[in-house]
Amino acid sequence: DNFAAVGSCHLGMISQLFLLSPRGDSIIHRDYRSELDRSTCEIFFKNVKFYQGKHQEAPPVFNIDGVNYMYMKKNGIFFVLTSISNVSPSMAMEFLLRVTKVFKDYCGIFTEESIRSNFILLYELLDEIMDYGVIQGTSSDTLKSYIFNEPVVVEKKKTKFQLPKFNPKTTSSDATNKPISFKDSKQGGKDEIFVDIFERISITFNSNGNVLHSAIDGTIQMKSYLSGNPELKLALNEDLSIGKSSGSTTYGVVSIDDCNFHECVRLDDFDSQRIISFHPPDGEFVVMNYRITSDFRVPFRIFPFFELSSPYKVELIVKIRADIPENNSGTNIVVQFPVPKSTSSASSTTGIGVTGQSTEYDSKKQQVLWKIKKMAGGTEHTLRTKVVLTKPHTSSVRKEIGPVSVNFEVPLYNPSNLQVRYLRIMPNASGQGSNPYRWVRYVTKSQSYVCRL
Repeated sequence: DNFAAVGSCHLGMISQLFLLSPRGDSIIHRDYRSELDRSTCEIFFKNVKFYQGKHQEAPPVFNIDGVNYMYMKKNGIFFVLTSISNVSPSMAMEFLLRVTKVFKDYCGIFTEESIRSNFILLYELLDEIMDYGVIQGTSSDTLKSYIFNEPVVVEKKKTKFQLPKFNPKTTSSDATNKPISFKDSKQGGKDEIFVDIFERISITFNSNGNVLHSAIDGTIQMKSYLSGNPELKLALNEDLSIGKSSGSTTYGVVSIDDCNFHECVRLDDFDSQRIISFHPPDGEFVVMNYRITSDFRVPFRIFPFFELSSPYKVELIVKIRADIPENNSGTNIVVQFPVPKSTSSASSTTGIGVTGQSTEYDSKKQQVLWKIKKMAGGTEHTLRTKVVLTKPHTSSVRKEIGPVSVNFEVPLYNPSNLQVRYLRIMPNASGQGSNPYRWVRYVTKSQSYVCRL
């Protein structure tokens, strides 16, 4: 792929690539140039674990005794590159990210157990991805021609709770955890394709709850298990408008500022009919990225209230309201805000009879956490936090409290209203078409959701 050509020119020579468990055990170690010994694994882990104290995280790139260490942490696993030459840190991070995606494509799920079970397959992949410290290719589709080991399927660990049976018109999110090598095999089951529309929201509120800045970074992501690699046609909203100057204020019109597409996408019918055509490559890939800065419906609103009850006590009331449709719910909501450095204790209450919520004061980080398991549209909750100070408050105390940040996820909802009208599988050369299962999922997540005090 194009990344290999760019990477070989600008990444530099990589000496080693190794994977460490959260405990520091070496899971996979590939030495490409025989320049360094295996002690780099121990040196790296000690530096990351005890970097300037136990509570501070090590930077993604650092140098020890002339050796450059570049790492990424994914599901608790450390992916590490070492080099003694001057390498591009940004290119190294992109390379590590692509390696994690390739591993996930070929193993199905990305856990320590799946990596240990498939170490022979992963060593084969690493030998094809890089040769003598130079990148050769990171495309799952291209690598498939050179990989001959079959994956060992490791099932995802199930929770203690017994989930109800799924509606026949829906499927479990674990369905996308099949390795891509099962795509054309009989073991892989039915033909199906998964389309995910992820939207990450960035919003800044003022103390009155009014929006100062808002943006949506969206992604249409796909994973194909179709046999024969057929041509697909994906249709979006007919009234989709692209470009700030062409944005329309008409109600119901979806307007995006800009977008880009995967290299396999053909845009012959996009301008006239908003239809894109492509042959899906193996593995998980991003069909389209887009960005929106025009007005949209804010999923959650935050209203903070600040009170000085006495010289040694400060009270902060935070109200959160779900402005999403009543049939939708926000999940895994975490509200957090810092408290003054002179805080001796902080206690929070969420109201009488409230369930599915918890509060916590982290004295080391000096911040309050408020966790809400689930919040239906149209509802609101209130947190009252009393902060006790070690010295009388001054004008700077209010500046030390806040801002209030919120993390959340809203399934089956996207504020941009970008929709997939249809996903059509075109017939092959013999005129025979297939009717595989098509799964489309909408998920909205917070990226930077902040309310100033």
